[in-house]
Amino acid sequence: QVQLVESGGGLVQAGGSLRLSCTTSGLDFDEYSMGWFRQVPGKEREVVACISWRPGETYYIDSVKDRFTISRDSAKSTLYLQMNTLKLEDTAMYYCASVRIPRFFSMHIGMYDRWGQGTQVTVSS
Repeated sequence: QVQLVESGGGLVQAGGSLRLSCTTSGLDFDEYSMGWFRQVPGKEREVVACISWRPGETYYIDSVKDRFTISRDSAKSTLYLQMNTLKLEDTAMYYCASVRIPRFFSMHIGMYDRWGQGTQVTVSS
């Protein structure tokens, strides 16, 4: 059974940093592209960043480019999101997910079918 467990969220002041982790089990980690998504109450879940199963291919939404970095550690089967220079508008529940097809890269939320439970990130002024 595939499990994804996020951690690392919390309360941080604007301008600060957090690193989110997503530990996976039951997943052939090296075969699957992964992504980070976020959602605020009353809004749809949106993609934040994605990383391919192949080395070196990533995608970021414009609002987080140059501030967030997605990475993965195959030895630990873990996905990361380093978030720097956090802004109030980054406040959300953050989720990690794996794409539904092995060896396939996508930034479209509909292509992701296995999700963690989420970790809350709150940025204060």
